[in-house]
Amino acid sequence: MNGAPIICLMGPTACGKTDLAVQLVQALPCEIVSVDSALVYKGMDIGTAKPAAEVLAVAPHRLIDFLDPAEAYSAARFVTDAQREIVEIRARGRVPLLVGGTMLYFRALFQGIARLPPASATIRAALVAQAQAQGWVALHAELMRVDPVAAQRIHPNDPQRIQRALEVFQLTGRPLSYWQQHTTQPLTEARFLLGLVPSDRHVLRLRIADRFTQMLKAGLIEEVMRLRLRTDLSLDTPAIRAVGYRQVWEYLAAQYSYSEMVNKAVHATQQLAKRQLTWLRSTPSVRYFDCLNSNLAPEVLKTLQQARIF
Repeated sequence: MNGAPIICLMGPTACGKTDLAVQLVQALPCEIVSVDSALVYKGMDIGTAKPAAEVLAVAPHRLIDFLDPAEAYSAARFVTDAQREIVEIRARGRVPLLVGGTMLYFRALFQGIARLPPASATIRAALVAQAQAQGWVALHAELMRVDPVAAQRIHPNDPQRIQRALEVFQLTGRPLSYWQQHTTQPLTEARFLLGLVPSDRHVLRLRIADRFTQMLKAGLIEEVMRLRLRTDLSLDTPAIRAVGYRQVWEYLAAQYSYSEMVNKAVHATQQLAKRQLTWLRSTPSVRYFDCLNSNLAPEVLKTLQQARIF
């Protein structure tokens, strides 16, 4: 078993990754490592669809619920954390099961990541102030001047990535695109990739809408209200820009009505799922399974057994 590949379970939001992962852990000697940029945050439980306590008692998840929402989490930090967890799981004679939908994190783990300088609170604050005065489109234009390669990859409405690219340039005097050519070593261990995709995307879209309705019934607005009471969180905080949280935050700021908030949150989540599926389809060596199949878990278990991973 020590020579078994790492199992990676990938798929779009609301496709049932957690349910399947729990079933795999109950049947196989696996331990779950979360690959999710939102599940890392404490106090953000409902909107991230964080596994309930009873689920975690059966199938513990590593790399969830350990970071304050005011802190930024990066792909580079994830790679460091994930590699540490993989080593610990293997030392226990078990197989790492990486589960999530943050495709950037999977890519960073598989392909390596640039050796970027750490964040600077001073520079970030200055960039936010500049954006508030001029708009993020103006900062994107500045990025186009100093780093056209990065600017062409970054959408003008993506403030987090614009901010980071300009920050790197100001810190180092070199563009982000330069540093991205100097990457750390990718994960060298063998991996077995499982991809969950819907046979009917309309059904997945309906699932997303229904899940957001359930989140609202479970107290998502109250959860965001508690976060808004803090003075160190805002829409410029990466955690608050997570889908669902951003829209509820803006609703509580009276930027639009309740129904508009619901529509915007559902649409943003559906767009996220679309991007996740596009990335997944472009990833080589993935074994695909229909996430709408009622016989999903037995089929995945059969595939793993046929591959003689265990």
